[in-house]
Amino acid sequence: MPREVVADAGPAFDVRRRKDRSRFLPAVTGGDGHHAVLSWAETDADFGDAPVLLATRMDGRLLEPDGSQLVMPRDRCGARYVSSITRVWVGAAQLPPYTGG
Repeated sequence: MPREVVADAGPAFDVRRRKDRSRFLPAVTGGDGHHAVLSWAETDADFGDAPVLLATRMDGRLLEPDGSQLVMPRDRCGARYVSSITRVWVGAAQLPPYTGG
């Protein structure tokens, strides 16, 4: 996902602590209610460096009336392709407390 879009979503990790980034999750919502969640580490250049595209054109046609589309070129199926993006959110994973089981 373009860094400008992610920066606007407001990730709140400490850039001095490289491992801090790995607990963040970008999530994208489409106009039809479809959601896709990514892991920061899979897309970060220091970790998985998977390509994430935010398409604004398809076959030379602007997607503006419909909105941008999230495209995950390495995915084997299109389940994380999100059309007509309405929201991009970045937040930290909140795990339940460890109970020792």
